[in-house]
Amino acid sequence: MASYGNTQYRTQEVKPGCGCISVPLFNCAMGGWDMREKIDALTQNLAKTIVGKTTSIRLVLVALLGGGHALLEDVPGVGKTLLAKSLARSIDGRFQRLQCTPDLLPTDITGTNIWNPKSGEFSFLSGPVFANVLLADEINRATPRTQSALLEVMEEHQVTVDGVSRPVPLPFFVIATQNPIEYQGTFPLPEAQMDRFMLSLSLGYPSENEELQMLQRASEGTQVDALEPCITLDEVAQLRRLCASVKVDTSLQQYILDLVRATRQDEEITLGVSPRGTVSLQKATQALAFLLGRDYAIPDDIKFLAPHVLCHRLIPVGGHRAKSVIERILRSVPIP
Repeated sequence: MASYGNTQYRTQEVKPGCGCISVPLFNCAMGGWDMREKIDALTQNLAKTIVGKTTSIRLVLVALLGGGHALLEDVPGVGKTLLAKSLARSIDGRFQRLQCTPDLLPTDITGTNIWNPKSGEFSFLSGPVFANVLLADEINRATPRTQSALLEVMEEHQVTVDGVSRPVPLPFFVIATQNPIEYQGTFPLPEAQMDRFMLSLSLGYPSENEELQMLQRASEGTQVDALEPCITLDEVAQLRRLCASVKVDTSLQQYILDLVRATRQDEEITLGVSPRGTVSLQKATQALAFLLGRDYAIPDDIKFLAPHVLCHRLIPVGGHRAKSVIERILRSVPIP
């Protein structure tokens, strides 16, 4: 048995004497073990700078390979920016950091047309959104008008300026951060913006042993710039296609629907999960199953991911917590 979070998954036992070893349930025809080795190398590369956050790393990779985006909600100084920079270095992608402030304008994100006196015409000056990994740091400090500049590109992978649509580089992945404690000078993300994120997660404080390792690495001078790319952008695109081919049985799709529709009918929820959330949960489930070495999904994949994919999409009634509501729904909805 192997595990992630509180969930375990089975490996396929090969009969003794066949000259093989026990391997995860993975269809080599989907891409072979070369791609599995790429995932392992990517995970190990991120672990060189991010100490002890195996589950958080896996969730970020689920969002990346599932074709979505990730929202990191946590206090300052736990490694959110470091994780984004390390990921960009590991996939050999272009990284851009967007420091969100109240005076940030939409054109500071998308880019703008400027007059070129030499050519006598306007030329487009691209913004930081034209990257493979975009870190929107403290996204809730930007005004709603500026936040809305990310809506189109997060969904359609393009920006429209002065009536002209321009595609951004692919793969395109947004990691946004926000501090859930500090509210002064912030603008809560609207539902449409929250719905663009495939999943949300919290890194949390490190354990005593993990924090000791951080001190030792700091004295040794381990830096993000020292990371070597271990996977190419083309291979990321290939991994996304492989994740999309993971089998999700009809009974599991019905289970996803039952969970989502329960949020729309619950008395403790004002706004339930959207159809985009339904699709995101299936894509995340496929990506997690692939990361764990399977070409098919199981109910435990959905149960593990549901709080991360669904909670930030809900508007609970009164003082109810979205996570508690989702946990109750998971207990009440029958598992296939």
